[in-house]
Amino acid sequence: MDTKQPEGASRDEDRKSGFMMRVRKFNLKEVLTWQLARTLAMGQGLAALICGTAVTSQYLATSFGVNTPMMQSLFNYTLLCVTYTTMLLCRTGDGNILQILKRRWWKYLLLGLVDVEANYTVVKAYQYTTLTSIQLLDCFVIPVLMILSWWVLKTRYRPVHFVAVCICLLGVGAMVGADLLAGRDQGSTSNILLGDGLVLISATLYAVSNVCQEYTVKNLSRVEFLGMVGLFGTIISTIQMVVLERNEVAKIQWSWQVGLLFAAYALCMYALYSCMPIVMKLSSATSVNLSLLTADLFSLFCGVFLFQYNFSGLYLVSLVVILIGFITFNVVPTPVDHTDSSSSSSSSSSSSSSICEEDHNNDPVATQDDITKQEVAVRITTEEEEEGERRKSDLSDAVGRSTKL
Repeated sequence: MDTKQPEGASRDEDRKSGFMMRVRKFNLKEVLTWQLARTLAMGQGLAALICGTAVTSQYLATSFGVNTPMMQSLFNYTLLCVTYTTMLLCRTGDGNILQILKRRWWKYLLLGLVDVEANYTVVKAYQYTTLTSIQLLDCFVIPVLMILSWWVLKTRYRPVHFVAVCICLLGVGAMVGADLLAGRDQGSTSNILLGDGLVLISATLYAVSNVCQEYTVKNLSRVEFLGMVGLFGTIISTIQMVVLERNEVAKIQWSWQVGLLFAAYALCMYALYSCMPIVMKLSSATSVNLSLLTADLFSLFCGVFLFQYNFSGLYLVSLVVILIGFITFNVVPTPVDHTDSSSSSSSSSSSSSSICEEDHNNDPVATQDDITKQEVAVRITTEEEEEGERRKSDLSDAVGRSTKL
């Protein structure tokens, strides 16, 4: 007993001293890097594009009585199809659109269906439930994304990532509280249960679409993802618009203002779809969706000037809290489990050279020094083998001469 107490006290002292050493070695420049600043800026740029789609949709609905979400989405998918699908048509080899359709057409068909319905169900939910419910339940996309990333992409989260997500959700709670205090609990209450269910379905579909997007962008190519989504999204949204919105489309009173709003919405969505894979490749789908939580705040700031919304100081508090959570999430990288990859390595020179080539292709930041070191190692092994063969041949010659004598 007497010996255990000093050991426990020494362990506690070692932990305290180790913690103090980490605090002393903490360097803010190592945390606030240029990579983090670029990811933050690009994420907020995506949020601004979502704000643009929200403002244009609000103008179309309030000023001109236009409620055609599928038609608006159709313009976006058409732009994607015209640009990125055409690029796939011009490719040769395995990257050509015909080769892609032969191998993975049904996967991209399901992905296009998921993406179209995710956009449609969240807009449809505004007819049945309130804005507060939509803002709160839309955050359901974050836990679903983390689960799917853990299962599909083998992403392993640390405790700091869960703390960062909770901080972001607190910021969303502050934003919803500001809406309630300002009397902005807009929307319908005709069927709240149906509306809330549509929001949850939309959040789940968005999570599935984003995880598939991250996998495709990081393992295949951005052009392939956007080209296939544009192709199948155009087909699906056209059919759905004809079936569900033909009466609403016929009622539109066309003018240059309506055409300009449709064009602005389509360009914002096109830019959002084009830029999101770039940000997702730098970070992750979960990180991108955390940055998009500020889109509602940007819409509120625009609404203060455009639609005479009441301003609340909680909006600024919410913005700061969400940004703090986003920075905290991106400070610590999310490791990936590579247990599925082969860990065995061959000792022959041919396998060593193949490993060298694979490492060089998979790691774009491999330096020339590492490559030359690996080449020297391969040369040394080959020279040793040649020297061994020479010794064997000399020994056999000597044995032959001795037998003749």
